[in-house]
Amino acid sequence: MTTLKDKVAIVFAASGAIAGTIATSFAQYGAKVYISGRDIKAVKALADDIKHSGGWADAAKVNAMNEIEIDNYLQHIITENGKIDIVFNGIGVRPSENSYGIPATEISFEHFMEPIRVHCGSQFLTSRIAARHMIASKSRGTILTLTASLSRLKFPNMSGITTACTAIEGLTRTLAGEFGKYGIKVICLNSAGLYETRTMEETFMGNAKTMGITKEEFITKSAQPYLLGSGPTLKQVGEVALFLVSDHGVTFNSHIVDVDCGRFNVI
Repeated sequence: MTTLKDKVAIVFAASGAIAGTIATSFAQYGAKVYISGRDIKAVKALADDIKHSGGWADAAKVNAMNEIEIDNYLQHIITENGKIDIVFNGIGVRPSENSYGIPATEISFEHFMEPIRVHCGSQFLTSRIAARHMIASKSRGTILTLTASLSRLKFPNMSGITTACTAIEGLTRTLAGEFGKYGIKVICLNSAGLYETRTMEETFMGNAKTMGITKEEFITKSAQPYLLGSGPTLKQVGEVALFLVSDHGVTFNSHIVDVDCGRFNVI
């Protein structure tokens, strides 16, 4: 499988479930994948898994909120390869650490702002620094950002993260407008909640508590809007990401690509 043969891919916050799956998908289809995160033990374990499956991976400790670390890391990759083809940032804030499920009338301003600072702020940092290096090296590639279907829903008690998701989509469009003249695409992957992830487990628990129902009742309620009766899997999200950054996805640029199997309750 050589869809991404000879491509150099960089995945930030790779210890997370979505980023790890996408990094694995890139490597499976031939990319040389550089993965990073603050949890170097988890990132190295992912790199080992990729290598054992026949892929190429290099692990590094990088804080995707630190501009100097990001810049040094990307310069190192450019020095080794002369180009960057793909950049993906899967950073997120843990629901249990950031008051997901808390009504807007009760959440603190600091907790409201935290997803905006981390989710959107980090996407801005990695995207703009990557673009600088891609422009300088004349790399014609794809920057893939990440958001969630909350941006299109009217879901209660999720004000901070919903605002952050919407902001990332706006950022994606304006960066695509800026970088397109250099042959750099910017696309946003908008995924529905993935039941396999710890993030969704914690989100279910927080919202169920606020609504006064059991976690199981909340999960059942959440599944009802899907047109196909269920949402996407991690593997399917990885496959969509693969398509978007490959030569087959050449017509996608500035798009917000919904990966949700279709929903009734979206704008």
